[in-house]
Amino acid sequence: MLTGEIRNQVDRIWDQCWSGGISNPLTVIEQLTYLLFMRRLDELQTLKESKANRLKQPIENPIFPAGKDSKGRDFQDLRWSRFKNFAPAEMWEVVKEHVFPFMTTLGGDGSTYAHHMRDASFMFEKPAVLARVVELLNDIPLQDRDTKGDLYEYMLGKVASAGQNGQFRTPRHIIQLMVEMTDPKPTDTVCDPACGSCGFLVAANEYVRQRHPEVLRDPALIQHFHHGMFHGFDFDSTMLRIGSMNMLLHGVENPDVRYRDSLHQDDAGDIESYSLVLANPPFAGSLDYESCAKDLQQIVKTKKTELLFMALFLRLLKPGGRAAVIVPDGVLFGSSNAHKSIRKMLIEEQKVDAIVSLPGGVFKPYAGVSTAIVFFTKTNSGGTDFVWFYDLAADGWSLDDKRQPLLPVEQLGCLAVETDHAKNNLPDVLKRWAERAGAECERPRTAQSFCVPKADLVAQGYDLSLNRYKEVVHEDVAHREPREILAELARLEDEIGADMRELEGLLS
Repeated sequence: MLTGEIRNQVDRIWDQCWSGGISNPLTVIEQLTYLLFMRRLDELQTLKESKANRLKQPIENPIFPAGKDSKGRDFQDLRWSRFKNFAPAEMWEVVKEHVFPFMTTLGGDGSTYAHHMRDASFMFEKPAVLARVVELLNDIPLQDRDTKGDLYEYMLGKVASAGQNGQFRTPRHIIQLMVEMTDPKPTDTVCDPACGSCGFLVAANEYVRQRHPEVLRDPALIQHFHHGMFHGFDFDSTMLRIGSMNMLLHGVENPDVRYRDSLHQDDAGDIESYSLVLANPPFAGSLDYESCAKDLQQIVKTKKTELLFMALFLRLLKPGGRAAVIVPDGVLFGSSNAHKSIRKMLIEEQKVDAIVSLPGGVFKPYAGVSTAIVFFTKTNSGGTDFVWFYDLAADGWSLDDKRQPLLPVEQLGCLAVETDHAKNNLPDVLKRWAERAGAECERPRTAQSFCVPKADLVAQGYDLSLNRYKEVVHEDVAHREPREILAELARLEDEIGADMRELEGLLS
């Protein structure tokens, strides 16, 4: 969680970039990401050195090796802790001529990271501006990875066009909820076909590391983890670079993060290649029939991107694969033939597991569209006996444009042990999710969560919106005589009159 002081520092950094001639907001974010990456590389090297000193062994796979680079500069001068103390002119020369070229070679020649970084450009043209930005960034405490995520989110909030170009992050606590509910395994192959900065892939990576530590001990699992587990596609080269750096910083050596317009005919492929899809694809877009992948059109005849992405998820998943994807509510109740056919296909031919309705302001300030998380399993043989619904009303943050935390940090997120349910429903979602085949089946439809049998879904035209099935209890209003109502109004009038007289007395 960013403090007001850190926000002010970010604002000053932003102003420095702007005054230094970097006016495109996404370019600012990209350049700051490079600098944060440089700082993180130095921190990782320091950890390796501490471990080597503690074990009395040589440094294992040093990031900054001994010796000099091809231009004769000592590799140790390329570390953040060294060049941050240089005079502005020398710092600019070291970063531009040595650090930046060195950074672009990390990950190996054949890695997707190296591929994306080939087109990266260092945009700081004024040494004084670079020195000031480095100084300000150095003062921001980034030991906590959540702070780095909040920093990104705050910077992306400055992109005026974020709601139009889609370059904003899915809230981290929503991502964590989706990952916890899908429970990624070390043998899974995870895909996000609209990956942006790779938030879902990073969260899946961290989940597997924490819950399945054997993934980094077994040689076969290690190979799969670093080279075959994580796949992300996007058609924004800037976000691909940011996403690649994000994955590399989180310990994945060679993630498959590459350029692809997932819905385009020219980029069709990867049929039944993944066991888990986690995604928050673009909403409310429209494609020409000619440019859209033909096999998607065979699944659902539509131009709407939110429906085409649902068809894409079905195409990407292996039989037995599962998905957790965010969709606008219209996908759940839309009345067009395309809307109905994709829902019928999910319910009749696959297995719809759950619908988690999200609060209306969860994506503010970028968008106010109502959304839900759809959980389903690809079976190609049906299996939807019932669907579990949860009405998530509070996610721990205010639902206005400011999105301020409503609780202390230890009470936020889906893993909080103790929290205020009225302000944070996420732990309850996980608890009830685990009971969906048991106690949840007995809950009435007036409850916050309940199960709906397939027969009811079919009877309602395969509608998957929570409000179609949720029942609201109206309290009975006792009948009152008119004279009782008039007496109550007179009493209230007397109380208001007394208050007004007391106020007049105070003012006089």
